[in-house]
Amino acid sequence: MAVTMHIDIVSAESEIFSGTATMMVAPAEMGEVGVAARHAPMITRLKAGEIRILNENDNTEKDFFVSGGILEVQPHVVTVLADTALRADDIDENAALEAKKRAEELLASAKGEQDAEFDYKKAQAELLESVARLQTLKKMRERK
Repeated sequence: MAVTMHIDIVSAESEIFSGTATMMVAPAEMGEVGVAARHAPMITRLKAGEIRILNENDNTEKDFFVSGGILEVQPHVVTVLADTALRADDIDENAALEAKKRAEELLASAKGEQDAEFDYKKAQAELLESVARLQTLKKMRERK
């Protein structure tokens, strides 16, 4: 029997996941990080992307999307404090495609403009988040 750890994924809206697993993979800012039970303590920032929770005991895998946040690792407890978190099955592909299209149009129309109303960083962040949602869906479908 593999050693497990407790994992909590919470967002500003609600708790998305609370349970045990043998391994977790998360999108840290400097690259993906894998966390197993008894991992050394650490805190790192997360970027938008997929979190995978693996449980070798019952051979299951759960997929989640986070738009960013903080990952705290203790030897037997892992906490993800996400800006926004969703179960991968709950991602609305059409809404993500529409958000991506809207952000791309905003960025394209604002090139060279000094419009005080236009928030370039906000549009760029929306584009990155929508692309990350779509990539999470694609990866999840490829594994099934």
